[in-house]
Amino acid sequence: MEEEYDVIVLGTGLTECVLSGLLSVEGKKVLHMDRNDYYGGESASLNLTQLYRKFRDGSEPPSHLGRDRDYSIDLIPKFMMANEELVKVLTHTDVTRYLEFKQIEGSYVYRDGRVAKVPANEMEAVTSSLIGLFEKRRLKKFLEFIQKWSDSDPSTHQGIDLDRMQMADVFKKFGLEAGTQDLVGHAMALYPNDNYLYRPARETYERIVLYVSSVARYGKSPYIYPLYGLGELPQGFARLSAIYGGTYMLDKPVDEILYDDEGKFKGVRSGEEKAYAKQVIGDPSYFPEKVKTVGRVIRAICLLKHPIPNTSDVNSVQLIIPQNQIGRKHDIYVACVSATHNVCAKGYYLAIVSTVVETDIPEKEIVPGLQLLGPIDEKYVSVSNINVPVDDGTKDQVFISKSYDASSHFVSIYDDICDMYKRITGSELVLKRRPRQDEEQATSAGQ
Repeated sequence: MEEEYDVIVLGTGLTECVLSGLLSVEGKKVLHMDRNDYYGGESASLNLTQLYRKFRDGSEPPSHLGRDRDYSIDLIPKFMMANEELVKVLTHTDVTRYLEFKQIEGSYVYRDGRVAKVPANEMEAVTSSLIGLFEKRRLKKFLEFIQKWSDSDPSTHQGIDLDRMQMADVFKKFGLEAGTQDLVGHAMALYPNDNYLYRPARETYERIVLYVSSVARYGKSPYIYPLYGLGELPQGFARLSAIYGGTYMLDKPVDEILYDDEGKFKGVRSGEEKAYAKQVIGDPSYFPEKVKTVGRVIRAICLLKHPIPNTSDVNSVQLIIPQNQIGRKHDIYVACVSATHNVCAKGYYLAIVSTVVETDIPEKEIVPGLQLLGPIDEKYVSVSNINVPVDDGTKDQVFISKSYDASSHFVSIYDDICDMYKRITGSELVLKRRPRQDEEQATSAGQ
């Protein structure tokens, strides 16, 4: 440890590992530490023993659940959209060579007391059981408008200015009912609340395009998920960092953050050892005095012995309960994967229900989601703070990531990565494709 680095990274959550990998590729000398003995931090995937250590005070897992190694349970479940920016980061950095993805079989939404598939295109809108005959036509016209829109061709605009009009006005122009707006805004554009209605429509347009194009890529649903759980993602970026000279230390406590006379970061102390750097990146747990709590998230990890009812018995599903359907301010998310994703024993399904806490009885708030699961074999509940940095880090060179939100997708995480990258380096994140391993080998063989 007794060395000088360009950057020290604390915690191996996904945000920290992506930044560590990107900075290492750019030639920065990186030291990456984590107080845990496993990768992933708050976004780790745990085996049964680790799960029972965290949620059951270390008691023995029941034998009927099967073997320890059959489980890789996400603490914070999130699905990736096939065409989203984080997938492009994986591809450009060649981290995909460490990962294998499987498609999520269904994208569903809760409306008017029942569960139904989210229509992914104009044809599905016409056949959807979610909406009445006349509303189907209106939704079809709206989706056709989205698909045909071209910035350079005013004839596709239908008098709409995406940059000046609010989304609420666009919905009004197409005459979409409140329930259909919920469907589009929450199950396709994936907004966690209704604030988007009063923002420029372009943001929602881009999110819907991402959803529809991601569905078109693989069919069935827009989502993909790594085998063996999300904990594989930070490990993939950790390997990338190590290839480029990054130093990793797990099970390494951080006893003190060191600052110079001007209050700027200068290093960290672990026991008697010290390491020095100009900048530090870390998750909120390493800097409790530099973050503020802006909310709380409740998550219930549930083991089931059956697929989620009313989802055509698919082995994996994203199910969203829009806030307005149950009189809340935030959506409830249900993410379900199964033994086919190598995250639980054969015959089991893993469903995780999450939402932003709004009352003093958090567990009562996720009941609408739990009720959709059918009989639950085991349940592990946690409530965690949503912490954000108080400052942007440019003054003291301490760059802190945001806690993970309640949503079951990666949109907000990628935004945080880009924002932090710009503050750390002073420039925008521009992805340059790395040569793949086989290309590098071919090049070196030819020399």
